[in-house]
Formats: sequence, structure tokens, C-alpha cells
Amino acid sequence: MKDISCKLLVIGAGPGGYVCAIRAGQLGIDTVIVEKARPGGTCLNVGCIPSKALIHAADEFHKVKAMATGSDALGISLASPEIDLARTMAWKDRIVGRLNTGVAGLLKKARVKAIEGHARFRDGKTVVVETETGEQVIRAEAIVIATGSVPVELPDLPFGGDVISSTGALSLERVPASLAVVGGGYIGLELGTAFAKLGANVTVVETMPRILPLYDAELTRPVVRRLESLGVGVMSGARAKSMAKDGGALVAEAGEGGEIRIAAEKVLVTVGRRPATEGWGLDQIDLDMDGRFIRIDEQCRTSMRGVYAIGDVTGEPMLAHRAIAQGEMVAEIVAGHRRSWDRRAVPAVCFTDPEVVSVGLSPEEARKAVRDVKIGNFPFSASGRAMTLQAEDGFVRIVARADNHVVLGVQAVGAGVAEMAAAFALSIEMGARLEDVAGTMAAHPTLGEAFQESALKALGHALHI
Repeated sequence: MKDISCKLLVIGAGPGGYVCAIRAGQLGIDTVIVEKARPGGTCLNVGCIPSKALIHAADEFHKVKAMATGSDALGISLASPEIDLARTMAWKDRIVGRLNTGVAGLLKKARVKAIEGHARFRDGKTVVVETETGEQVIRAEAIVIATGSVPVELPDLPFGGDVISSTGALSLERVPASLAVVGGGYIGLELGTAFAKLGANVTVVETMPRILPLYDAELTRPVVRRLESLGVGVMSGARAKSMAKDGGALVAEAGEGGEIRIAAEKVLVTVGRRPATEGWGLDQIDLDMDGRFIRIDEQCRTSMRGVYAIGDVTGEPMLAHRAIAQGEMVAEIVAGHRRSWDRRAVPAVCFTDPEVVSVGLSPEEARKAVRDVKIGNFPFSASGRAMTLQAEDGFVRIVARADNHVVLGVQAVGAGVAEMAAAFALSIEMGARLEDVAGTMAAHPTLGEAFQESALKALGHALHI
């Protein structure tokens, strides 16, 4: 093949990579993007998007089941419902396919050349791509590493057979009778909750004292209550050991070394993700590392001139929207714009039931940073809209400096609060004060009123509690 020369080469077409390439193309930069699988990366193909599709399907099925039992408070009754998981997965795959096509179309519109294959560094300016038709050599003035991350595999519970990763869970064609989820973080709880609603007997095994340990206990209590109501068993302070030799069960260690068998037709291992830094020839360019991650500065520059890294390979938080923001920034830097990473807050959302959102500093973090803070907490039990949606469990909480009332953080737990994350982040990015949030007119009746009310509460004059 004839060698390719370009201004910018992006390795990986996940959310960060394809956004970087599209923005670069818009800015008139001669750009090539390399991806060994379908465009969209983990998030679009086997992560964020398909998991939310499955969660939605599970929510709908669970509502219908409640109607079938006659326990629905709205007075709706139906015949006995069933779930055809294969059809559900086919619907999910169609959504993924539409978005794959959309990304490919956007890259083409931005005049980005897309190459399918596995890239490997030859040196800091040259990459060799293994394609179906042979090796393609690409030379670039600037290179962006956007290779993402992969699920962490446990030595005694390797993926295969009845031990599955989140990717495997999103391709099941029938609901397992029993499912053991190893790891009580957001991935495990999102998928575990979904399968519990679909009819599986779900048990969560978490080594930490409580689930969702990255969120404070006040935020996670409504999630714990909901898991109990769904019949999901939670074993905290326990360690998964291995599959039982006779199959059908997970062996875990709980308490003072006592072993317990957990019924498990399938075992879903969700103990985290690790950066995909192997197999790309990074040893040929000898980048500085920060543990397992590629070390970067505030412009996503690595230790080698002209080589950038974005997304999961650069560390926490390993979130698609962080990668997207980094990708857009790097494209503009390559185009000669003055940019640096000056984000004040990166929203974190857990799509459990109820959903959890955290933006900026928690109360504990804020007290460590500035000592004196004001906190306003407004419960959804006082929200008319939440009542009409049968979604009263949860709250919105705002954290601000006590001296000047600048908003430092916003957290929420409740049905649909993920859609409020942008407003929370905007208040912090814009340097809003409690008075700004309290003075913003919220439409009535909406869940968004709880944000305004939380600011009023922090100021000492909440109207509806």
C-alpha cells in the first residue's frame, strides 16, 4: 500500500477519538482516524448506549409486571406479561447500528479518512496499521492516542463460559434464572438492577463495606432501599473466590473466612476497567506513565512532542463525556487555538434505580477545601411532580461556600435526575452563587424545581418544606 501522510492521526474511534477527528476535520486539518472495530468505541457499542437501552426495557417490563399482579397504584391491570430478551437485544442492536452509521457519516462529512485495522507505533511520528488487505503505514505530524479501556478480569474468575463481562451481559439472549454480580460499583448495579427487573434472582458481592463506595452514604440509601424492594441480595464486605466445581454457583468468602455458595447461572464480573495500553507499540515511543495510565498535562500532551492522549487511557474519571471534551480541546490545540483543560466539574451519573448524580464537591470534600459551607437539601417527597410520577424517593442537594455562596457541588438521587446533570454542571462552570440558582425560575410542576428549592433551603428560606 502507498504510505499515507497527514496532519493529525487519531488512534481509536470511541467518543473521544471520533469527536477529536470530527472537530479537526471541521477546522480544516488533514485527519486520519484508525479503529479496529466499529466506530463509537466501548460506550456506543458495548457500554453506555446498549446498557441504557437494556435498563429502559427492564424498567418498562417491570412496570407491566406490576400491572399484571394488580398491585399497580394507578389501577391499571393487564394479562401476564413475558419478555423475549432476544427481541430486546435486537432492538438494542438496531439503536447501536443507527448510531454507528451516524458517526461514520459525521466523519465523512468532516472529510476525515477512516481506516479499519489495528494500529501499532513504529516511532513517535509513524504508525503501522494491520488491515484486511495488508499493512498501511501512516505518518502524521500529531498523533492522538484514544484507545479507551477494557474490563478488569479476575485471576480466579476469567471471562468465558458462565463468567461474563458487561459486554457478555449485553448480548445474552435469555434472562438467567440466577445472576451473581461481582462488584457493587455503577456498572454492576446498573446491569444487576436491570436483570432483577427482568426476572433474574440477583446477588451483588462487594468487597467494600457498602455498595457504590465512590458516592456518599446519604446519596446511596435510596438505591439500597430499592434493591431490597426488588429482592436483590447484597453481600458487602465479601470477596468472590471462584465458580463452584460442580457449576451453577459462585463461591464467596464472607466475614471471618467463612465460605458461602451463591446460586449463579451466570456470574457478571464488574470490578473496574483498565486502560487499553497494550498491543499498540507504546514501548516504541517510551511515554511517561502515571501508574497504568498515560501521563498528560493540562493540554493532554504526553511526554513526547506531538503525541497526545485522551479518555480512559489517561486516568480517572473514565467517562465518555470527559473523553469528548478532551478530544474537542486537542483538535483545537492542533489547529493552533489557545486551549487548556479548565473544567471545574465533570458530572458522574449512575443509572441505577433511582439514578444518582454527583457534580463538583461533596459536602465532606467541600468542608476539607474551604471549611465553612452552606448545604441545602430538598426531598422529592415534597415535590408535586415527583408525586405524580410515583418517584418520591430521593433529593437534590447543593453545596456552596458560606462566605460568598459560590456553588461548589450539586448531588441528586431520584428518578430521572440524570437529565438534570447538565444544569448542575452549568451552575458550577458559570461560577453561580446560591442566589443565582434560587433566582432562576423553574417551570412548575417539574423535578427541576427541587434544584431551585435546594438553593433556597441553603439560604434559609425554602418555600415548600
